[in-house]
Amino acid sequence: MTPSTVDTFASEVLAIEVDGHVATLWLDRPEKRNAMGPAFWSDLPLAMAAIGSEPEIRAVVVAARGPHFSVGLDLVAMSGLTGPTATGNGAPLSMAARARSARAEILRLQASVSSVAECGLPVIAAIHGYCIGGGVDLVAACDIRLASADAIFSVRETKVAIVADVGSLQRLPHIIGKGHLAELAYTGKDITAARAEQIGLVNQVSTDADAVLADARAMAAEIAANSPLAVQGTKAVLGAGEGRSVAAGLDYVATWNAGFLASDDLLEAMTAFIEKRPGVFTGR
Repeated sequence: MTPSTVDTFASEVLAIEVDGHVATLWLDRPEKRNAMGPAFWSDLPLAMAAIGSEPEIRAVVVAARGPHFSVGLDLVAMSGLTGPTATGNGAPLSMAARARSARAEILRLQASVSSVAECGLPVIAAIHGYCIGGGVDLVAACDIRLASADAIFSVRETKVAIVADVGSLQRLPHIIGKGHLAELAYTGKDITAARAEQIGLVNQVSTDADAVLADARAMAAEIAANSPLAVQGTKAVLGAGEGRSVAAGLDYVATWNAGFLASDDLLEAMTAFIEKRPGVFTGR
């Protein structure tokens, strides 16, 4: 049997675990509190591509090993973000050339996190401990966020003289609203899991790290029990509706269902209803 892309995926800082139709993507650099260094930014899109290409996977949980979800960007390892100051032969680079290099690197980091948002499968974040800076960028790219009671969130960049540039400022207005985001981003303050739930950053708060992982996996399994065609179609329609009028969104979903409604899963749903049993969906 040919190994799947998930089986062959290898990373020093990420790991993939599959149980039935649910994949867990682990941030796996606990000794560094899952700080996001070069390997993270390179490997995250590869991990999401591997998960997305596996037809049996229907939902994804993003979780972290160790005491913290992530303390964000590894500032030491990623100190070259501002770009090189000289060419290979030592000639100084112009400010424009340095800026172009820095911009290209920022766009690469943005694309890495966007690979989570662009995954066709529902993605649930299971957050515990610190979720700071780039950690917030990552969970903002997920569809659903759950947290343990000890979770601490911070859009920390202004405290280290950076404008957050990997997605928080763009995605969080649609999640928590402009006012809450402005407060968090301008102050760089820490907020508790209780405050995060109050402002809608997380859907629910679990007692501890083990509980939030169990709750996220249970939710993922509940999602995976539904028709994958319908779930993935719902995610696509929700995404397409962002920034569009209601009329445009309705037009889009009409076209979507015209193409995908007549499925084996729909027939199975109707049969299961008549027979008073749960549906068993194949995604066909």
